[in-house]
Amino acid sequence: MDLKRNGCISDAQLIDLKNWFSRHVRSFDTPDPLVRQALALKVDHSLRVCDEILNIGGKLALGDGEMRLAEAMALVHDIGRFKQYYHYKTFVDKKSADHAQLGVAALRDGNALAGIDDGARDLIMKAVSYHNRLHIPEDESPACVFFTKLLRDADKLDIFHLVSTYYYVPDSERSAAVELDLPDAPEVSDEILATLLARKMVRMEQLRTLNDFKLLQMAWVYDLNFPPTFQFVYQRKYLERIRDVLPASDRIDKIYAGLISYLKENIEFRKVPAPSSRS
Repeated sequence: MDLKRNGCISDAQLIDLKNWFSRHVRSFDTPDPLVRQALALKVDHSLRVCDEILNIGGKLALGDGEMRLAEAMALVHDIGRFKQYYHYKTFVDKKSADHAQLGVAALRDGNALAGIDDGARDLIMKAVSYHNRLHIPEDESPACVFFTKLLRDADKLDIFHLVSTYYYVPDSERSAAVELDLPDAPEVSDEILATLLARKMVRMEQLRTLNDFKLLQMAWVYDLNFPPTFQFVYQRKYLERIRDVLPASDRIDKIYAGLISYLKENIEFRKVPAPSSRS
């Protein structure tokens, strides 16, 4: 990839961004234990997404400049979550505000990307803006699409890690913030099952129960992009762990089998795009 064309980030600029991130997080410090817990959850998530995007990027043989750019995107992709929870006490966008757009505003208003090349700044802002959309705009540049897909894969990997662990903790340690305030009822919506059987993505507005949310997470497999991501999901048994906390159901078993088959197909047959082919 032509970093001179797309912009780049130096080691010093990445360090500056990490320091800005820490200051921004501290600006929402509060004695409220629930808010502190929720914000700490997002700090940990952001740092793990950094690790995941570097894991994927390493498998794709990205260059140093590309890796720094990817890490910067991962670090700030959820920066809007801090203002969102601090003011609205929820991570549910439809009950508060679009956290991606809050993030874009936080980066702009805080001059977080000052001194970074225009090209890199634009890629970071767009990746943050698009990371939670159902689809990436079709008219974006190849570089924007590539890095946004990379971020979305890394984000999903860590959420898979988070929820596949969370669903096994005692009820006393459960959090409404993680569950998006959805009722933990035994039902699964027919609409959700039909969507997954059709190998389509589930929309947030379709969710009625926590079980629906679990199926939405499993459906993310159909929105993964890179062979290493498919490999990580399969090796770490994320889908298996989520399936095991869903009700016994022939339709869910069929969905699960289809998802595992799709993972294997993409591990074996997808080709890694060469970095030199992206511009």
